[in-house]
Parts: sequence; structure tokens; C-alpha cells
Amino acid sequence: KLPRMKMLLSLIALLSAALLANAAPPTCYSRVLSLSKEITESFKELQTSKAVDSCVEMLPRLYLDIHNYCVLAKLRDFVAYPRCEEVFEVSELKEKARSLYTIMISYCRRDLVFLTDDCSALENPVPPPIEPS
Repeated sequence: KLPRMKMLLSLIALLSAALLANAAPPTCYSRVLSLSKEITESFKELQTSKAVDSCVEMLPRLYLDIHNYCVLAKLRDFVAYPRCEEVFEVSELKEKARSLYTIMISYCRRDLVFLTDDCSALENPVPPPIEPS
């Protein structure tokens, strides 16, 4: 009876360790990546929404690539854009962009690697290839 109990306790300990390993906190990089995708998607939704003010059409483009050094200037320009402050969705988006900028230059500064500084790539993004299904 005792060997079975030991084996059961060992199994429980092993499963607990596996669960803890999968529950690791997000890294700086993963947080920046997910927030940039969230902001880009929110911007796309804002542009297609019928309920927003016409000033949204005048907002600077907001395609974010966190591997491009120019993304920092892009975020600064977007947050500093003087129009559309009265549109709640735009104010919310600017706050997310401000958060991303702060995370990138403060908390994750040493963890990020910029692969390019091609500012035109943020203005005219190349869509990702469609994966075959």
C-alpha cells in the first residue's frame, strides 16, 4: 500500500510542476507583441466603424511592427495627434499606444531587438503571406 501512495504523490507532484511551468508570467517581449497586435486590430476596427466621427479618417496610419525602430516615432506621432480627442474610441486607443510606448522605452528597453529602421514599411505595410490550409 505504501509504494502505491508514494507513486501517487510523485505523480501529483510531477503534474503540479508541469502546470506551474505552463503558468509562467508573460515576458516583456510577449506583452509588447500582444499589445501592439491589439492596438493594430483596434485601429482597423475604428476605421471600419460607422459610428465614429469623420476625423478618424484623418488619423495617422497605425500599423505597428515592434521589430522596426521607427515604431517608437509612430507611437509618439499617434499619441500627439491633436484631433479626435472627443471620440472615446480614439482616446482609448491613444491611451493604449501611450502604454505601449512607455513599456517599450522603460520596462522592456533592454529586452527588445529592432531588426530594421525602415519607416516607410510602417506607412505601407506588406500583408503577411496567406498560409495554405
